[in-house]
Amino acid sequence: MDDYGEKVIAERQRYFEQYTGGTVNHVGKYSIDPQTLKGNIENFIGVAQVPMGLAGPVIVHGEHAKGEFLVPLATTEGTLVASYNRGIKLLNMNGGAKVTVVEDAMQRAPVFVFEDARGARDFVQWVDENIEQIREEAEATSTVAKLTYIDRILSNKFAYLRFNYKTGDAAGQNMVGRATFAACGWILDHYPGIKNFYLESNLATDKKASQINIMRTRGKRVIAEATIKREHLLNVMRVEPKQIDYHGRVAAVGSFLSGVNNTGLHSPNGITAMFIATGQDVANVSESSAGILYSELTDEGDLYLSLTIPSLIVATYGGGTGIGTQRECLELMDCYGRDRVLKFAEIVGAVALAGEISLASAISSSDWVSSHEAYGRNR
Repeated sequence: MDDYGEKVIAERQRYFEQYTGGTVNHVGKYSIDPQTLKGNIENFIGVAQVPMGLAGPVIVHGEHAKGEFLVPLATTEGTLVASYNRGIKLLNMNGGAKVTVVEDAMQRAPVFVFEDARGARDFVQWVDENIEQIREEAEATSTVAKLTYIDRILSNKFAYLRFNYKTGDAAGQNMVGRATFAACGWILDHYPGIKNFYLESNLATDKKASQINIMRTRGKRVIAEATIKREHLLNVMRVEPKQIDYHGRVAAVGSFLSGVNNTGLHSPNGITAMFIATGQDVANVSESSAGILYSELTDEGDLYLSLTIPSLIVATYGGGTGIGTQRECLELMDCYGRDRVLKFAEIVGAVALAGEISLASAISSSDWVSSHEAYGRNR
């Protein structure tokens, strides 16, 4: 049967109404062609509409994103778009954000079980000796995936192998799963003594925040930085650079005490809003929520601010990026299709930095609650 045809969609909508006693009204109104959603959704009945606003344009000095970019943010959180616009205004007054993608990796992490610890130790030595053949087997499954290296971690009688790939403009979780499965098939055929094997050991930490991603990168490792002049902070944010710097050091103690994966304030806010707008796998906000915020006062009394996003998982091709509004939003930034993912990552980094400046200023100047009273849910 045609699982994306008008007849079966209407039948599902009627079933939903009869089962729940509710009404399919807004859910059933959409402009996309359901036939284009094969591979993206099952049991389709309609769409979830999320309000969208524009931030920017933001000035980005990247190696791939160069110029000014309007940014779509999909959210239901009042003040969020306004806050990011305020941060972008301040960034632009100081020449924009300098953004760099410093690492690129996507993982799958199988585990091999042996009779004892020595068996696991000998196995990883063999893996090192046969890395070229393993790479050949993995890369034969894709024209894009490139196996860069394998982390080897031994515990008990287990050998954990964390395969690291470059995946082009796709996020690549399925791509690296297929490649690693092929490589492990060759390993199982050529190495005796393996008692058990699982394609994923939870060491790749797919859809989960983790320390290993902060240290080793999952997706893109992006660093955004800017120097904000004192007079601009005072004029726009009504706050001194030393107030933000000192608050950051106090908050760092709070971060340590709480054990969070982000020493900044709310970078996942902007990241999530961009993810929803552009068709990213929103569950990857789990990894992408990590952030390392650093500040220092310059000799001139200005504020240098740097945000590292160690595991930003983004795509400009495949997945949900080609659907209706999602594709339009990527095209708004000239970030749809191949050879665009690093550009998009740099724009995300700049926007996230703008959000950190804005909220840090609001907290330091005590504008935070009053802003939400005026524009947000508290009204």
